[in-house]
Amino acid sequence: MDRPIKNRDVNWLYFNERVLLEAKNKSTPLLERLKFLAIFSSNLDEYFKVRVSQLRQLKTVDKALRKKLILKANKTLKFILAKVGEQQQHFGQIIEETLTELREHQIYVRNRVELSEAQRAYITRVFQQEIKEHCEILEIVQPSHLKDGRLYLVVYFGGSDFCVVRIPTEQCSRFQEIPGDGHNYVFLDDILKMNVKTLFPDRNIQGTYAIKMSRDAELYLEDDYENLELVEKIYQSLGKRKHGQPTRLLYDMNMPNPLLSALKAALDLGEVDMVLGGEYHNMSDFFGFPTPPDADHLKYPAKPPLQHPVLSSSQDVFQSILEKDQLVHFPYQEFDVVERFIQSAARDPHVIRIKMSLYRIAKTSILTDALLKALDDGKEVVLFVEAQARFDEENNIKWGRIFQDRGAKVLYSIPNIKVHSKIALVEWRINEVTQRLAYIGTGNFNAKTAKLYCDHGLFTADAQITFDLSQVFEMLERKLILPKTKRLLVSPFTTRTTFLELIQREIDFAKAGKSAKIILKMNALEDSRMIHALCRASEAGVSVRLLVRGFCRLVPKPQEDLLDGEKPIMITSIVDRYLEHGRIYLFQNGGEEIMYIGSADWMTRNLDRRVEVLVPIADNTVFRELKDILEIQLKDNVKARIIDSGDTNTPIARPYGEPEVRSQYAIYDYLQKKLDDVS
Repeated sequence: MDRPIKNRDVNWLYFNERVLLEAKNKSTPLLERLKFLAIFSSNLDEYFKVRVSQLRQLKTVDKALRKKLILKANKTLKFILAKVGEQQQHFGQIIEETLTELREHQIYVRNRVELSEAQRAYITRVFQQEIKEHCEILEIVQPSHLKDGRLYLVVYFGGSDFCVVRIPTEQCSRFQEIPGDGHNYVFLDDILKMNVKTLFPDRNIQGTYAIKMSRDAELYLEDDYENLELVEKIYQSLGKRKHGQPTRLLYDMNMPNPLLSALKAALDLGEVDMVLGGEYHNMSDFFGFPTPPDADHLKYPAKPPLQHPVLSSSQDVFQSILEKDQLVHFPYQEFDVVERFIQSAARDPHVIRIKMSLYRIAKTSILTDALLKALDDGKEVVLFVEAQARFDEENNIKWGRIFQDRGAKVLYSIPNIKVHSKIALVEWRINEVTQRLAYIGTGNFNAKTAKLYCDHGLFTADAQITFDLSQVFEMLERKLILPKTKRLLVSPFTTRTTFLELIQREIDFAKAGKSAKIILKMNALEDSRMIHALCRASEAGVSVRLLVRGFCRLVPKPQEDLLDGEKPIMITSIVDRYLEHGRIYLFQNGGEEIMYIGSADWMTRNLDRRVEVLVPIADNTVFRELKDILEIQLKDNVKARIIDSGDTNTPIARPYGEPEVRSQYAIYDYLQKKLDDVS
């Protein structure tokens, strides 16, 4: 009988709790704790816009349809709101503790009560000279007036009389520096509250209260459910869906009831839409908290990206890849190796064609400049731009039009399928001979995120892999219906079936009395068929070891519940300085190990609803390097937490006498040593 699996939306909250625990951790440098608070806040905003939005809409669907989805939207939503309420309370306590500790280092975030007369006078001048002109006043408030994620100040005149002022965080820093001993800052919200009378000189102001609205993102049910016919019926049941509808209004807990009722009526909100908060919202703005010049010791020690031992010093990047596969790791190594690869393709007169998939395009970058240069030089450039990359749609479409206007062939989403692959293909021709080079990675072609996300990428000239990749691009260009790949795994065609076959192979080895092991690293484990396959493997005696950064629906059995011959499934999650983002899949395969890296998590959408590409690691030295890095992460006893049946987020216990292993720092040191050995 299939084992129970966890609710995806509920389990995600325990991932975000791991982020919050890093903000609480006293070993985390003080200013970095503010960033973890910002990540927690930003994650929660997106969660409400996407996941809570979906639950809210689905609970209005006909009960018979909901039962077919095995979905208890009302019950789940109630649990989520209760859990979020607990976490928000914890979040507020950690903010207070962190700001109090900052004072010990002469960094003060002042509230209105503790300001001196001189500071108040300074704030008044700053408001009049720099802030007032940006304060937009909404005398009449309607649901469409409040923008998603923006901060507003509700100005209360008594009874049901109020208006709203937009807090201008786009034009002015959220944390305004003011004079005083040490380093003094004040929230922009407080500056507005202190000077709001100048905006309404003839009104009797009884109070001011901050609010923030979260709105629905677009609904993509096909990403989560396998039965597309049922999904279509649900869409029809929902009628004309309007994304952008209110999901959550976060409001100050001190807001009086008459004002709360008036605000709820004006914005056409229900009780479930109202979420109690503190005096300040949008703590994701802590990303931009100023670092005083003498406070570097309150941040992580510098870890500048390392040079790649081959590509960074290569005079001919193409030749280096032709000679041997090259593996890159971000943010440990410089992202400019990818940029130089595309720049080389743009400049090389023998290059005839560049093809890439772009999922999250930076607003400006060396990479986009190189592609434009290639177009100016008459090279064929084929780009697949994902127009449904949530929250990046507008920027991606903008860049798609720019490339198109300059002569590129730009392709957008295939119906019902997103393109999530991180792939590039360069073709050049010398003396009528065509040669291809490929890049296949786990992360986006984005220099900014490459400083924050832990990812891997493979450069290769392998003839079969590059041919396979050309088939993938032919499919994206609508020239092929089915890419006939021999080495690459491509969703939605071969990824699921191949991984299921590899799991079954390990089961067969175990049943034959041979050693069998599966080690998987991914961002999310959600797909029920893959989960049940892993459970069957463990029951057959296969050693299953998982690293899952985010939510994980698999319920590991406690030791005492294991059957005879069954091996426990060990799952850990690492939340640290960087965001773990790489996907690595390793199968023992009777001693002839098989490893893949690529863009696909084990979520239904990544296996069945998106174009994903995973590449087998064939080069022995590349294989050893990637396996070394994977093994370092498995040994993490500083930042790793156990994912268990009770979602306790228990830290890994370090046995007495064993050295500390903080995997992200250990990987940096490992790559540094490899670089030193080459030098």
